[in-house]
Amino acid sequence: MNDRMAPPALRPIRGAALCAVAALVLAGATWAARAVWQVQLAAAGQPPSGPPDQGGGRHRPLTALENAYHVVSAVGDAVTVLCALAFLAWLWRVRDNARTLSGQRPRYAWPWVYAGWIVPIANLWIPRGIVVDIHHASAPGERLPRAVNWWWGLWLVGFLGGAGLYAGTTDTVIARAYTNAALLLVVDAAVVGAAAAGVFVVRAVTAVQQDHMR
Repeated sequence: MNDRMAPPALRPIRGAALCAVAALVLAGATWAARAVWQVQLAAAGQPPSGPPDQGGGRHRPLTALENAYHVVSAVGDAVTVLCALAFLAWLWRVRDNARTLSGQRPRYAWPWVYAGWIVPIANLWIPRGIVVDIHHASAPGERLPRAVNWWWGLWLVGFLGGAGLYAGTTDTVIARAYTNAALLLVVDAAVVGAAAAGVFVVRAVTAVQQDHMR
């Protein structure tokens, strides 16, 4: 992990890429399922008894549809975490290979591979910058795949929109689905789109490295 050490040997990336692609597809599917349930909640309408969270620490019994949404939401959260781990594992490998192929230190030090996603403000551009740096180091002079910009643009829409709309508990999100499902669906569509574009990013960067490794 120390960027001052000698460049590591080239590492196989096909397996990590397949895992990342599978995780992205699965994450996109679970977010699409979340959107389907939100549409069903909006169509069913809020029960006369009001939202699940009644305030003051009081909660009414959940309907069958609300219970199902809790399950879908929990599965989606778990899959999103697994997707993040698989993507980071792939990112580490292609970053190491890019350093070996170029013979130069990466533009961003290794802590940013993790911190770049969570440090406020910096997380608006550093993860994309890491991917761009990897591509340029692996294939100097080659054009950056368009999928990188689509992936990052859609991710930002989903991330910034979801920061507000998905804040709070699942019961809070259910209440929003009853009253403002359209905005939730915009966020869901952006996340699904980012996952789909992410598949093309992984495939493109992996293919470039494999070509130059050969």
